[in-house]
Amino acid sequence: MLENIRLSFQGLWSHKMRSFLTMLGIIIGIAAIIAIVSTIKGTNEQIKENLIGSGDNTVNIRLYQGDNTYEIGYMGIPDGVPVISEETRRQMLGLEHVEGASLYTSRETYNAVYYQNTGLSGGRVYGIDKNYLDVGNYIIRKGRGFLASDYEKYRKVAIMDTSSAETLFEGEDPIGKTVEIQQEPFIVVGLIEKSKKFEPVINDIEEYYTYMGDTSGTVYVPDAVWPILYSYDEPQSLVLKLDSVDNMTTAGREAANILNLELNVTDETMKYKADDLLKQAEDIQNLSQSTNTMLIWIAGISLLVGGIGVMNIMLVSVTERTQEIGLKKAIGARKGKILGQFLTEAAVLTSLGGIIGVIVGVVLAETISKVTGTLVSISIPAAALAVVFSMAIGIVFGLLPSYKAANLNPIDALRHE
Repeated sequence: MLENIRLSFQGLWSHKMRSFLTMLGIIIGIAAIIAIVSTIKGTNEQIKENLIGSGDNTVNIRLYQGDNTYEIGYMGIPDGVPVISEETRRQMLGLEHVEGASLYTSRETYNAVYYQNTGLSGGRVYGIDKNYLDVGNYIIRKGRGFLASDYEKYRKVAIMDTSSAETLFEGEDPIGKTVEIQQEPFIVVGLIEKSKKFEPVINDIEEYYTYMGDTSGTVYVPDAVWPILYSYDEPQSLVLKLDSVDNMTTAGREAANILNLELNVTDETMKYKADDLLKQAEDIQNLSQSTNTMLIWIAGISLLVGGIGVMNIMLVSVTERTQEIGLKKAIGARKGKILGQFLTEAAVLTSLGGIIGVIVGVVLAETISKVTGTLVSISIPAAALAVVFSMAIGIVFGLLPSYKAANLNPIDALRHE
C-alpha cells in the first residue's frame, strides 16, 4: 500500500500541470462546499445571537394569558396564582442543565422613577432576589450589589443599568444619589451591566417588547422592599441559568410545567411559559434550510465534473502505461495488484485536491466574511468529510480505468505502441 502511494506521488509529480488541472474540478467543488457550509453555519449562529445574545445562557419563565404576558400593573393580581416559594426555586436547581435559578417581579417605569425633574420612561423596575445578578450574568461596573443586610433590614436601595443611569443622571456619578420610585426615596448603590455586551437586532413590535426592558433602562430593588412600592403577594417570574444555550428550550419547558402544577385558575389560557428564543432562532434557520441545501447540491455538481475529469485522465494514464502494465503482468503481477495501484493513484489525486480545496474554501469563507461582514464559522467535521468524500470520488471514478488496466492481456499490452 505504501509503495502504491509512493508511486502515485511520483506519477503526479512527473505530470504536475496535468495533475493540477485534473484536481481543479475537485478543488473548486470542495472549496465551494466549505465556503457555503461555513457561511450557513455562521449565519445560523448570527441568527441565534441576534435573538438570544452572545454568551447569555438564561431563559425567563413568565406568566402568560393566552399569547401575551400577564402585566400585573394593568390587570391586577390574578386569582389562583400563588407566590413561588423558595422551595420551588430550589427544586428548579435539580433540573438537568440548570446552574442557577432566581425569582423576580417587574413593572414598567412609566411615571414611576425620577431623579429631580428627570423621569425614566419605557424601561422597567425589577424586584430581585439575592441570586438574580449572578444568574442573569451581570457584573458590578461601579459601587456594589445588594447585601444580605439590605434584604434583612428592608433598606430602600437601588441598582441601575448604564442606560437608566445615562437617562436620569446625564453623565453625573449616580452612586450615592437619591431617586424616587413610586414617590419613595431610594439610594443608588451600584451600576451594573451584562458580562457580555449584546445589542439585539429588533425587527418587529414583538421583539421590541421582548427587549425593551434592556434597551430603555432598568432599575433594580431588593424584592424585600417590593411591597413598599407595589403590592404584596405578586406572582413572580423565574429566570434560569443553563450550562448551554442549546438546552434553553428543554429546561424552560420543564420549569414552566412545574410552576403550572401549582396554579388554580379558572382561565385555562393563563399559564407559565418560557421565552423560547432558541425555538424562534431555529424556526428562522429552518426557513432557509431548503435554499442552503440547494446551494450545496449546486456546488456538488462541480465535484461530479471533477470526478469525470479524474476518470478521463486515468484512462489516458492507462493508455500511456500499457506496456508497463503488460511487463508487470508478464513477470507475475496479479490483477488485484494492478487494480490497487491505479485505484490508489486516483484516490491520492482526488484526496490531494480535497485537502487543497478545504484550504481554499477556508480562505474564501474568511474573505467573504471580511468583504461582506457576514459571520462565518468553519466546520471541522465538514472539512474532514469533504476530504473523505473526495477520496471516495477518486475510488469510484478511478474504478473503470483501474479495472481496464487490471484486465489487459499481457501479450497485447507488450505489443502496444
